[in-house]
Amino acid sequence: LLQTMRTVLKSNSAVAVLRSDLHAVLDQGFLDVPGNLFQTEFSNPEELQNDIELKCLKDLISVLAPSTDIRVLLNCVSSNLQAFVIEPCRSKEEFRNVATDFQLRWNFLLSAVSKAITLSRADSFG
Repeated sequence: LLQTMRTVLKSNSAVAVLRSDLHAVLDQGFLDVPGNLFQTEFSNPEELQNDIELKCLKDLISVLAPSTDIRVLLNCVSSNLQAFVIEPCRSKEEFRNVATDFQLRWNFLLSAVSKAITLSRADSFG
């Protein structure tokens, strides 16, 4: 997987298409996820949690560039996990719950992004 990522990151055209498609999917609302991921005020903690995963994805997109060192992307993920999952937890049990919830929501978001790109932005796969 890391070798595949390194190969993609070395290709200016692949990174440009991927960034473009990711921005299009997010900006044009192609994501098939519950609720409104783009709202700024939240009435319950679940809505705020959805925003955390979206923020993490946007942070990754912001550092995605041709020839980006894979360590930069991993550091981005690590920083977000530290800020949103690890630091807010006061006990092991709370950490397990928060980490499990984050992982499920993160996987759901990435699946929705993959589906949206596959269905509406096929250039990324050509």
